[in-house]
Amino acid sequence: MRHGKKVNHLSRTDSHRKAMLGNMATSLILHKRITTTLAKAKALRVYVEPILTKAKSDTTHSRRIVFSYLQDKDAVTILFREIAEKIASRPGGYTRIVKMENRLGDNAEMALIELVDYNTIYGSDVAKAEKKSTRRRGGKAKAAAPVAKAAPAKEEVIEVAPIVETPVAAAPVVEEAPAAEPEAPEASTENEGNAEKGE
Repeated sequence: MRHGKKVNHLSRTDSHRKAMLGNMATSLILHKRITTTLAKAKALRVYVEPILTKAKSDTTHSRRIVFSYLQDKDAVTILFREIAEKIASRPGGYTRIVKMENRLGDNAEMALIELVDYNTIYGSDVAKAEKKSTRRRGGKAKAAAPVAKAAPAKEEVIEVAPIVETPVAAAPVVEEAPAAEPEAPEASTENEGNAEKGE
């Protein structure tokens, strides 16, 4: 039974598990996406998301707390300089887990864990454009306001300059004469040849 089992120990001691998750979090920050087993990816998401939230406030205290988890100066620098700017407007959910094919050796479930804001395939601009609507019921004043906005705007009349046709000198029309039927050249040459012989 798994009553009250909230943490997946990943068959490791506590110190080994923390060191492994710290190394994986560092790799995720440096490379923006890593491939690992599904169980480790789920454990890493719980481990790294509070670190990313802490990086939003760039203070000495928050830098020291993040360094205690990551133990890597380069990763902390990249996290606070580059990643914190990209995730500033995102209220959580900084990582995405994508399931992959099972590993050939032991048939383990594999997954790709990545930072959402660094993925160029899925458009993040589309998600920001959609505005979340409230589910509360509006009053009469609120209901009347959208109707007023929905009224058609005044049509703008665009004046177009009139087209002035300039007279063009008319070219003389030449009527083509019907083509004369060509005479049979073979017959005429034969007749001329016979006439010469007869003389």
